[in-house]
Amino acid sequence: MPDSILLWFKSFIPAKTNVDRFERMRSCAGSLFGILLVGLISYAVLPHEVHTIWLIAPMGASAVLLFAVPSSPLAQPWSIIGGNLCAALIGVSCARLVQEPALAAALAISLAIGAMFLLRCIHPPSGAVALTAVLGGPVVHEMGYAFVLSPVLLNSALLLLTALFFNNATGRRYPHAQHSAALHPHQTRDELPITRLGFSHEDLDEVLKDFNQVLDIGRDDLEEIFLQTEMRAYHRRFGQTLCAAVMSRDVVAVEFATGLDEAWRLLQQHRLRAMPVLDRGRHVIGIVSRSDFLEHAGVEVHTGLVAQLRQLLRRVPFSHSDKPEVVGQIMSRPVITAQVDTPVLELVPRMADGLHQIPIVQADGKLAGMMTQSDMIAALYEKNLASARMGPGLRSVA
Repeated sequence: MPDSILLWFKSFIPAKTNVDRFERMRSCAGSLFGILLVGLISYAVLPHEVHTIWLIAPMGASAVLLFAVPSSPLAQPWSIIGGNLCAALIGVSCARLVQEPALAAALAISLAIGAMFLLRCIHPPSGAVALTAVLGGPVVHEMGYAFVLSPVLLNSALLLLTALFFNNATGRRYPHAQHSAALHPHQTRDELPITRLGFSHEDLDEVLKDFNQVLDIGRDDLEEIFLQTEMRAYHRRFGQTLCAAVMSRDVVAVEFATGLDEAWRLLQQHRLRAMPVLDRGRHVIGIVSRSDFLEHAGVEVHTGLVAQLRQLLRRVPFSHSDKPEVVGQIMSRPVITAQVDTPVLELVPRMADGLHQIPIVQADGKLAGMMTQSDMIAALYEKNLASARMGPGLRSVA
């Protein structure tokens, strides 16, 4: 067999998936849980008649999207509800107005796709809903527009509620809202620092416009994939510097019960912006910053800063007080942390977006150090300086 023909046959073989075993089992369990629950509830709610349709086949395709690829734009709540409803309406209308089944089916699919584009609710299984409305037989035809509400809307709503519960319970963000470009923390028109040298949001929008196809991936996910790819390429070319090699180890920290006056004194004495808050096992449970003090002091204008801050820091000589007395009452949580073996470069986006320091923890969650913006700048400077000294042909590859 010629090599060209062999290569042509091989082109039909799909690429190996990068999804791990847990994610596969999670998707299978979600579909089992979802369809079983939808079927049982629909069967219990709808009349027990011989010709009653209580579960339609397109729900199986919807389950694949909602549980196997919940981040897809095609699997979001408005996609399944809006797509299935408009497809059912169009399908029933075509079945009533067009006598030829083949023509009615073709029109239903075509018009349903156009409506889903218009309403921004593209959901592939909705095409099967439209087809079911046309070719579902006498039972479906007798139901008329009641088919739209039951079983289509009932099945869709139940499956959506199941997906909302199951996906979030198993660690998958759902619904997977598409986020717009992040606002600058200082509310200026400048791009975020992390995007000034790489591709911008406008660059990605222009490429997607030129591509001119519906992608089964959200814009924010696509942008994150590109950023992570850039980061990995940098690691491969210049090697990795881990947080353990750069972080500050002699960290000034406080405990939950540390008094506010003592915590403020430490911030002032060591000229710090923030300090990690630890429990007795030295696990990081929060972070307290100057902003936390000012916020709880109710400081809004400069003229009252000193008096209001002194009022917050002054200890109350009673056993009960409505005013915060210890660090644990004003600290911020949950706190963003990183592991000691986290590459420094992975923290750049977070610090570029406004974080000034990130606690570094061991595998058991105990405090190991603190990564500050000063540590970050020094690490990147030394890394690039070393690469420049070695020359382009001698740079390390990791």
